[in-house]
Amino acid sequence: MATTGDDPGFLGRGWAFPPAFDPLHGTARMVEAAEDIAESLRILFETRPGERLMHPTYGCRIHDLLFEPMTGATAQSIETAIARAILHFEPRIAVLSVRAEFDDWAQGRMRVHLQYEVQATNSRHNIVFPFYAEEGTLVTSTPVAQ
Repeated sequence: MATTGDDPGFLGRGWAFPPAFDPLHGTARMVEAAEDIAESLRILFETRPGERLMHPTYGCRIHDLLFEPMTGATAQSIETAIARAILHFEPRIAVLSVRAEFDDWAQGRMRVHLQYEVQATNSRHNIVFPFYAEEGTLVTSTPVAQ
């Protein structure tokens, strides 16, 4: 029997997002451990509270701030919304720091720098999550693990 030291899946295992399938075997692509946590965070950040019918409180309130002025107060509100969402919905990690910075004022681009620690292993990770305001919609790309 494998111990947790031999099996990184003890941190979690789930479907890749967006869902993808292996055409040869017909199985769903799975992710585990740190990759599963990073995908879970991306899904959390991209979900608005109320979007999930069976879990209406799940999500992050950053979307409520999308068209607010680019000020220090807005950045602080975004940082608070992210920290709260992680506290309530991602128990595998502890937030070390969250920093929102406006990357490109003209394009309405903001980057969120998140440092966190995986509680089961005490390993530290960083992700940078970009948000863009374009034509009244939220367009995001995959977070970059550093």
